[in-house]
Amino acid sequence: QVQLVESGGDLVQPGGSLRLSCAASGTISSISIMRWVREAPGKQRELVAFVHRSGFTNYADSVKGRFTISRDTTGNTWYLQMNSLKPEDTAVYYCSARAKVDYSARESDYWGQGTQVTVSS
Repeated sequence: QVQLVESGGDLVQPGGSLRLSCAASGTISSISIMRWVREAPGKQRELVAFVHRSGFTNYADSVKGRFTISRDTTGNTWYLQMNSLKPEDTAVYYCSARAKVDYSARESDYWGQGTQVTVSS
């Protein structure tokens, strides 16, 4: 069983910064993709960023140049550094992973509980 726990969400003024963390635990054999996804009331979920085990990263156009996703290479932890925050970044941020467990060849997606980020004056 895999559990993902996010932390770091807070209330911040426009232009401020936050760093979100995600810690994965459980019977993980490997993680191929680590993601950050956000959801605001009345809005569709948006894939903010992901990092592949190869190191390849990708970002939503709305956060390019402002957010950076990274991961620990020796542990099941990844981060989202959020700079130059805007009110439209306000959302619940979820971490997600595509991972193998119990030495299975099949990959499954796992989700954290979410952490609230509010950007407001």
